[in-house]
Amino acid sequence: MTPTLPPSPALHQQLQAWLAEDLGRGDLSAAALGDRRGRAHWLAKQAGVFCGGGLAGQLFKILDPNLEFRLLVADGEPVAAGQRLLELEGGAAALVAAERTALNLAMRLSGIATATAALVQELAGSGVRLADTRKTSPGLRLLEKYAVRCGGGTNHRLGLDDAAMLKENHLAWAGGIGAAIAAVRAAAPWPARVIVEAETAEEAKTAVAAGADGVLLDEFSPEALSALVPQLRALAAQRRAPVVLEASGIDPQQLRAYAASGIDLISSSAPVTRSPWLDLSMRFSAGSLED
Repeated sequence: MTPTLPPSPALHQQLQAWLAEDLGRGDLSAAALGDRRGRAHWLAKQAGVFCGGGLAGQLFKILDPNLEFRLLVADGEPVAAGQRLLELEGGAAALVAAERTALNLAMRLSGIATATAALVQELAGSGVRLADTRKTSPGLRLLEKYAVRCGGGTNHRLGLDDAAMLKENHLAWAGGIGAAIAAVRAAAPWPARVIVEAETAEEAKTAVAAGADGVLLDEFSPEALSALVPQLRALAAQRRAPVVLEASGIDPQQLRAYAASGIDLISSSAPVTRSPWLDLSMRFSAGSLED
């Protein structure tokens, strides 16, 4: 299923703000174009996974509500170098003014989708899902996580209110794993998952026994996980409640080995924090889209 972004007034306001950042007091080059109309299209300059086409259309339409926009490649689809991605026709000044903001956003998101897809392909057939993290750019979290989904990944918690993840400091200050989980369960104002980050096998076992919904197994080797996962499954069976086992802090070169250990998820920030932009360009031409 192709990922979608539902209409959002907050997102529309953000797109407007990004355009305003570039426009400043006004595009000084617009005087050279006057009221002329123009036609343009986007090309992929390298192979990858496209993401951000619909957002680009929204950006252009903010400056020219009557602009004609034709998306040729859906978000999440693979593209080849030289492939045409979308077509535009509208006021030339609007096309030029929104070009950089739209391309920057789509290149960033397409880079994330492309990097995610490469890791997802490594896991193909294993049944293990690739998840993102909260290591996102401030102001871009929703879109960067959308790009992960376009690459075939799954989203971890969207924010601190989406699930409780109890890490080393929580556990130390709360007085232990059991006490921390109990405090969260008692105070949460809505149903919430509780995940415990475990750095040792004993911490992981304690978390499962104490009723954690998930355990994030941080920086374990594939061999250690292969030995530990069956024990955690047995503990979960004793309490008659499933537990999601997640590996993090892994070596990407060992994805298949981690997948074979019996875990459910591998979480990685790499597609967001380390991916290069996918190179896209906008080309201008005369005429109309019907020509």
